Amino acid sequence: MRFQFVENHCSEFHLEKMCETLQVSRSGYYKWRMNKTSMQQLRKSQIMKRIQYHFSDHNKRYGSPKTTRLLHLKGFKITERTVSVYMRQMKLRSAVSRMYRVQTTDSKHNHPVAPNTLNQQFKTLKPNSVWVTDITYIPCRGGRLYLASVLDLCTRENVGWRLSNHMETSLVLDALQAAYTAKRPGQGLLHHLDRGSHRPPKSMSSN
Repeated sequence: MRFQFVENHCSEFHLEKMCETLQVSRSGYYKWRMNKTSMQQLRKSQIMKRIQYHFSDHNKRYGSPKTTRLLHLKGFKITERTVSVYMRQMKLRSAVSRMYRVQTTDSKHNHPVAPNTLNQQFKTLKPNSVWVTDITYIPCRGGRLYLASVLDLCTRENVGWRLSNHMETSLVLDALQAAYTAKRPGQGLLHHLDRGSHRPPKSMSSN
């Protein structure tokens, strides 16, 4: 506390007089200042390492505002302005990526197309008489996953699904097999698959 008082009033009073009045030595004061500087450098180093971690962990997209909030959650007391200064010193600049839309349908393919038997008639009174299949994608930190799901138009139940890191024909076939195994539908089942589905199965009568 006394050394801090000396530090705060060096511009107002003579150092020697303050040390004498507070009964502290000048050598002790200088040693305290060196230790204080070392602690500040250590704290700065710790914060910079944490900034680098968050920056890399979020694919170099986080700037100083979001990084500051993450540091606060970890217990660091620091302003956004200081974080911004540190990031400039570390030459870290957030990259704003453009939104990428995954195309799960491709109507301009050369595969055979079966007649559209369903013809937009999405209401049916009998379970397991009409199934429709679709593919959607799920963004994840490590990339994207693709979900193929089979819906019963009568019950609106998801009767089968499969999740994978690709949109190959096998994804749709596996989802359909899961639905068939679970429900064991009788003859006359109509399976509707979007004609624009990515890589439509050649072995299936797609609509």
